Amino acid sequence: MKDRRQDISPRMRPFRFAVLALAALVVLSLGFALNPAERPAPAEPPFTERARAAAFSDAMDLRTAGMELAAAGAADSAVLDPVVTLLTIQARALLSPATGRAPESAPASPPASSTPGLYGTAQLIQALANSGAARVKDAETADGGMARLLAGAGTAQLLAAGRLAAATGVPAPQEPAGPDAKGSGAAATASPCPSPSASAAAQEAGGPRTPAGMRQALAAAVTAEDQAVYGYQAALPRLAPAEAGTASEFLDRHKELATEAEERLRLACGASVPQAPGYVLDAGFLAGPAAGLGNLEAATLASYGDVVAVSQGQDRRWALSALRAAAGRALRWGADPGPVPGLSLDTGQLPALPAGDGIPAGTTPAASAAGS
Repeated sequence: MKDRRQDISPRMRPFRFAVLALAALVVLSLGFALNPAERPAPAEPPFTERARAAAFSDAMDLRTAGMELAAAGAADSAVLDPVVTLLTIQARALLSPATGRAPESAPASPPASSTPGLYGTAQLIQALANSGAARVKDAETADGGMARLLAGAGTAQLLAAGRLAAATGVPAPQEPAGPDAKGSGAAATASPCPSPSASAAAQEAGGPRTPAGMRQALAAAVTAEDQAVYGYQAALPRLAPAEAGTASEFLDRHKELATEAEERLRLACGASVPQAPGYVLDAGFLAGPAAGLGNLEAATLASYGDVVAVSQGQDRRWALSALRAAAGRALRWGADPGPVPGLSLDTGQLPALPAGDGIPAGTTPAASAAGS
């Protein structure tokens, strides 16, 4: 009997193989469709976004805790309301500018508390200080404008913790050591400034260069410190003896800061700022020198906020320390450094918090109004 396999024409064999290959391809494709591969995990958000999310989360937790304490009568609402208002403004500033919504990225630092209802006054003060220290620490690494916002928010929270502790009789909160105010590590690594022709050649070749914004910010800091020195020298003879000692210490610090700013400006290849022979002081300054010194201190905050925004490394840590110290000195003389020292905020232009977000029943009217 003749084998049927011998009846298959040699010309039909390639066609048969092609049909079988196509069938196998169809089966494999169906298998892949029914068993899709796992999607890769989303990329981790940038540090700056995580830092903003952590700052927003802490501000909201602390805000809610403050309102709950005030509603429960655990502390005088007149003492807690300014803290709640401060945290509300900061939370609004930390909302996404594009959508007005809270950041959805993971926190860069642990939140102040996941159970704000368990706070007592002492716990709130310590958590406020912890949050402030975390914000200043994150500002060392965050990008430009966000670094300034975090630095100002953290500084204000640290000051608020101290004021709240003093007003309620609670021991002053403990906090980690801040950036070294007198660190000058930049001096050890800075290279001599190139000649104008060499600098232009380096820029054309894509080489490193110091941004003009850094030089401008440092020059403004030098001018602000020179004006502060002049103001303190004018105020000292007119201050009461109890205040003169403090003013003399602050004067010495301003002289040091002026020298440090000048040195950093030189290392940034900036031109030396000529010292003015004098500055105009308004009539109220001589009549009330303590208040005038507070205004002078507050006037230096913007220049240090600018340095934070345009610098990095040792220069930024120096500016962070100077910003915090200036805010503390302004407060010492009775001036208000603002909800975000170093950054001018128009609260009317900030996005409102979502309706009812974090507002417990029985919230004080002042705290509720701040959220709108």
